[in-house]
Amino acid sequence: MKIRYKRPLSLKNVPMHYCPGCGHGIIHRLIGEVIDELGIREKVIGISPVGCAVVAYDYFDFDMVEVAHGRAPAVATGIKRVYPDRVVFTYQGDGDLASIGIAETIHAASRGESFNIIFVNNANYGMTGGQMAPTTLIGQKTTTTPFGREVKESGYPLRIPELLSSLEGVYYLERVAVNNPANVRKAKKAIKKSFVTQIEEKKFSLVEVLSPCPTNLKLSPVEALKWLEEKMIPYYPLGVIKEG
Repeated sequence: MKIRYKRPLSLKNVPMHYCPGCGHGIIHRLIGEVIDELGIREKVIGISPVGCAVVAYDYFDFDMVEVAHGRAPAVATGIKRVYPDRVVFTYQGDGDLASIGIAETIHAASRGESFNIIFVNNANYGMTGGQMAPTTLIGQKTTTTPFGREVKESGYPLRIPELLSSLEGVYYLERVAVNNPANVRKAKKAIKKSFVTQIEEKKFSLVEVLSPCPTNLKLSPVEALKWLEEKMIPYYPLGVIKEG
């Protein structure tokens, strides 16, 4: 019998804690597959801060470091400079990267630090109860914007890759989504490219992954995928933002 799919060696054989319909499990799988395919499992150091993926070290079967909220790029900078032969990546949510960690993100990108970021955007603070994040859409209801986000009070949602694209230290930026099989395949290619960018020493890279959050959207998993397609993608267009 021909085996078409199997668990990546880079993922532990344990159940995940994520809510039904959450995209984190898919993204974990893609990262695991990419690391296996590139043959870098013994060289990888992953960094996860506070957020829904706070216990990512329970799922990835390679070296992981847990850091304070928003500080992953700062820690990644230190690790990569001390161990330049290692493949270092951060795994961050939108509340973490685009809010408390925005300074670390921008300055690491500006310096052209040679690590890559996997940035999961589900348009809210997922772990702490669904509060408004910098990526929450205009009109989107959250626990801290019960009547919907308003521009006058909260400004516009941040498009992180576009924000970073002007920085000379940045080599590769792309936005993908995990809302259907075709986009999942594209997401894997982008994640792989971000790791290859680091391996080839082409400076900083970031892949933003649009991901559903059915629990805090108060939608079914299927409805959350539809919401992502109809609401998020028009504001956060998919594709390569910068390369080279």
